[in-house]
Amino acid sequence: MNNRFNTFKATISGLHQSCAGQRRTRTRSRQLTAAVLMVGLTACGSGEPELPKGALGFVEGFLGGVVADEPRAALVGRDMLSSGGSAADAVTAMYFTLAVTLPSRAGIGGGGVCLAFDAASGKTEVLDFTAPGTETVPASSDRPSAIPGNPRGFFALQARHGKLDWRQVISPGENLARFGHPASRAFARDLRAIGPALLADANARAVFASKTGSSVIGEGQTVEQLDLAATLGMLRARGVGPFYTGPFANNFVQSVNAAGGSLSIEELRRYTPSWRETVKVEVGYEVAHFAPTPAAASTQAAIMLAMLIEDGRFDDVTPGGRAHLLAETSMRAAADRETWLNAHGQGTKEGNALVSENRIEILSRSLNFETKTDPSTYIPRPRNRNESPATTSFAAADPAGNAVACSVTMNSSFGTGRIAAGTGVLLAAAPDTAGRGAIGLAPMLLVNENSNEFRMAATANGGAVAPSALAAVVARITQMDQSAKDAVQAPRVYNGGDPDMTYYEQTLDQVSVGKLTTTGHKVLAVQGLGDVNVLYCPEGLPTKPETCQMASDPRGAGLASGSMR
Repeated sequence: MNNRFNTFKATISGLHQSCAGQRRTRTRSRQLTAAVLMVGLTACGSGEPELPKGALGFVEGFLGGVVADEPRAALVGRDMLSSGGSAADAVTAMYFTLAVTLPSRAGIGGGGVCLAFDAASGKTEVLDFTAPGTETVPASSDRPSAIPGNPRGFFALQARHGKLDWRQVISPGENLARFGHPASRAFARDLRAIGPALLADANARAVFASKTGSSVIGEGQTVEQLDLAATLGMLRARGVGPFYTGPFANNFVQSVNAAGGSLSIEELRRYTPSWRETVKVEVGYEVAHFAPTPAAASTQAAIMLAMLIEDGRFDDVTPGGRAHLLAETSMRAAADRETWLNAHGQGTKEGNALVSENRIEILSRSLNFETKTDPSTYIPRPRNRNESPATTSFAAADPAGNAVACSVTMNSSFGTGRIAAGTGVLLAAAPDTAGRGAIGLAPMLLVNENSNEFRMAATANGGAVAPSALAAVVARITQMDQSAKDAVQAPRVYNGGDPDMTYYEQTLDQVSVGKLTTTGHKVLAVQGLGDVNVLYCPEGLPTKPETCQMASDPRGAGLASGSMR
């Protein structure tokens, strides 16, 4: 042992002397261990050991960027990028964090869509893992529930585009569930909005009630979810397979139905996400990619953007004329939606056919800047859907230029409001014809397909107003060269056609309000019209990372993060 120790000391000494240039001869030892090599590298280098991939701080220089509606999730995503993870690793880690910190919109029982851009191939795809209803609803079900899509969805995304170990992207959310976390402002808002109704379920009350038990948890109060932590621990250790088949799946189905939901083991086992083609809109030299139905808000935003930028009309107009244009296009797009979206939230026409040059020209034909159009005179009046605004969106871009934008939902706020006993899983509501479902999902990616460079990720929430908010922000950035921050903060205008009322944010200037009224709009001031989050690299990523901008909507309570290390 002493001989080995002496050899170790001699090796260390030799390495130090070699770095100082003081030793003229060199000996080799077969007994060098990994520890010795690391010390040698340290002696010759900067004095800091080289971090392995997966360790926080592994990436030096530009990390990339993330944005989310809940701050803790954004910070977790940033840590994944710092550890050498891809955009897919970051959004997967953000999702499983949101499943804990914002389960009202991102619970394990829900579903969503992601747009993923792969810089190496230049390909952008949609991953559809929306949470559908079951084919049959048992008579015992008083709150029909959806088939959970999120676990398999994010597993598929990370398997195709991730770089880190699966366990690493699950662990942050699992730890927050197990050890507790203070309720964020975003989550406290959702809790406050639904109020005591959530406490009717004993399992939900055990998680979301304040210490007195008479009210829901408030901002800053600790939320612990031990059953959910156990479920996330299973997903971390064994992957998502056991969630959909086997003993856990059988127990989960029994718990769902005992909670008044509707789920069969066969439907749970058969559920799979699907990769699909995007809906494309040419924006100058770039291509904006949107999600097809059932993410109808994304498709509707594509139609709106195509109308806004046709012939450069969005830029070449006064601010008042622009407000009128936004109201007109949102009204027409909302009415037009009823020609391609059926009552069950499924598209009846191919997505890219909806944004064809001829079709956009027809939709825009009678549009002018002096007269408001009567929505009942040119296309079918929209059905009165009360689509749920309870979605949450997040996005990431990594230093290599890969990017992912996702939007998820429980199909209504807190889903069914019930937790499957023993699992911690909040159940998503089954889609219906009144607006519950994936209609409000609205992600978008902008890429340069000639150079295979990422330009922008943008996501929107807000139900019926989400498409208008998203299209307006993207148009301001691409047509007016506004910064991401300025475009997100700019006041918004919306008219859904039913009722025929033009809503505008209170920060809109009075000249623009006057333009709306003189062109025939009935107007009403409101506090906010949707939330939009943006990652924007105007000169391309990975080419010019120093130009990248990240903006979280001040109307919400999220966070954008990205920096150099």
